Amino acid sequence: MKRKLFSELSPLTYEISVKKNILQRNVQDFIQPEKLAQTKSDTLLPVSVYKHASLIHRKLGNTDLTLQENKATNLRLAAPKVSNILIKPNESFSFWHLVGKCSVSKGYKNGVTIFNDAVRPGIGGGLCQFTNLIHWIILHSPLEITEHHHHDGLDLFPDYGRKIPFGTGTSIVYNYLDYRFKNNTQNTYQLIISVSETHLNGELRSDNEQKNSYHIRAENEYFSRENGQVFRNGQIFRKCIDKRTGNLLEKTLIKENHARVLYDTTHLDIRETY
Repeated sequence: MKRKLFSELSPLTYEISVKKNILQRNVQDFIQPEKLAQTKSDTLLPVSVYKHASLIHRKLGNTDLTLQENKATNLRLAAPKVSNILIKPNESFSFWHLVGKCSVSKGYKNGVTIFNDAVRPGIGGGLCQFTNLIHWIILHSPLEITEHHHHDGLDLFPDYGRKIPFGTGTSIVYNYLDYRFKNNTQNTYQLIISVSETHLNGELRSDNEQKNSYHIRAENEYFSRENGQVFRNGQIFRKCIDKRTGNLLEKTLIKENHARVLYDTTHLDIRETY
């Protein structure tokens, strides 16, 4: 039998663990401070680098639709806290620094959260879709991702109209699992976020034209059965292209997936391994 972690023993030990992790992050940020982006501008920077729209109401297995509605509420509360932020040279973007802690008093509702390989409701749940969007946009830029967490090793939901490769998602928990990136360029960047009735919309803008473009692709994707369990496999590569010549400058492996599938696999084409 797998030994339980201290945080899994009871609701009390879970709360103790959360408070400990939050304290550790606060101490870390105090000892090793980063110059965090906090300036906003209603004036849009002139160059659109990349934009993407993410469908809010998505089929996630048998997840309660009320949690999807609540997620939309949570996204609408958080989006203005991030939108129009400027990330100047040598500044870092921190999601939780801008959004802050979610609470009922701020209007946040129970949305989808992932805990111990299972879906459960939690205040502010669904904001991982927000950092998923930001992460996908930043992958199409020269900005350096410095903190990124993922539901590693798990494929939680079957594909329903998936637009971006599996494995490019994010996992966030206030404030110790953050999403951060740093601007190591000479340009200033700006994130624009909005929420419509159907989509979470994001755009990265800059004060200068970009020399390169970036393309993210999944390769070698397949399902395998290993010791009676099904796994999703694949690799995600990022190509850097010189926009002037069209030449490939670099192809980088950014993620290798080997994730245990947690949904019904009867419809999948599975490779048997012996």
